[in-house]
Amino acid sequence: MKFLRRQEESLATRYLLWQYQKNQIPTPPYEELEKHACQIVDDAHRIARERGSNLISIIKELAHDFIKKR
Repeated sequence: MKFLRRQEESLATRYLLWQYQKNQIPTPPYEELEKHACQIVDDAHRIARERGSNLISIIKELAHDFIKKR
């Protein structure tokens, strides 16, 4: 299970990086990105349990919303 969790966090981190670059926003330190990615994955798991939705689409949606708030 830890392997999948690391993969999800890695995906969320890469997606956050891509969103920062796409929106031409300065990227925070990598440690901060990892922290946000971990939180996004936690939230995505909670939402997936509640809604029964696809985890990857929830991670993308949460990361996109996170970038919009900045």
